[in-house]
Amino acid sequence: MDSRGSSVSESWLAGRGRGSVNTASNSLRGDSYEAGQKKCISDVRRTFCLFVTFDLLFITLLWIIELNVNGGIQKQLQQEVLHYDYHASFFDIFLLAVFRFAALILAYAVCRLRHWWAIAVTTAVCCAFLIVKVILSKLLSQGAFGYLLPIISFVLAWIETWLLDFKVLPQEAEEENRYRPLGEAVQRPPLLHPGPVSEGQFYSPPESLADSDEDLDDKQDPEKGLLPRLA
Repeated sequence: MDSRGSSVSESWLAGRGRGSVNTASNSLRGDSYEAGQKKCISDVRRTFCLFVTFDLLFITLLWIIELNVNGGIQKQLQQEVLHYDYHASFFDIFLLAVFRFAALILAYAVCRLRHWWAIAVTTAVCCAFLIVKVILSKLLSQGAFGYLLPIISFVLAWIETWLLDFKVLPQEAEEENRYRPLGEAVQRPPLLHPGPVSEGQFYSPPESLADSDEDLDDKQDPEKGLLPRLA
């Protein structure tokens, strides 16, 4: 009886130990899930924001090179900024890059938007402006930069659209779907709580050998058992 009770208690303790290990692993996963939820911005979104920043810096660098090549930065700034001409100035392409940077960083870094409408608006505005400028302006007659700046601005706008639509949004949705069941399991309370183990549940009193021998003797010899009672 003692061995049976001890085996039951050992199996219960082993099950409780496995339950504690599972609870610890779930708590660790829950902590990682909460850490992921508290993370400010995902890695793929950070890469997208870095590329948007590269877009602005690259267009600015090309515009500065164009100013320096065509007669000096100070002189060309006065001509292209103060005496702005839509048909001959590259300043509006630089402003277009600033608009694209400000809108995308505000939407996808500050507000952490999870929709494509912001990148759709910026790409549509940039493409429409560049196409109209190339058709109506005289940039193609101003050397290599008349080709280079509009083409690079157009290509960078579409690369940003591709990155957001095919990399950022699908990967973030996949990670959210992956961690959602784990977060629900961590937040859901357990259905059954293991109660404390009392020693009396598995305790069986030892059998008395002396009493059992006397009882056997009384059963075998009833007269021997009656004599002490009569005395």
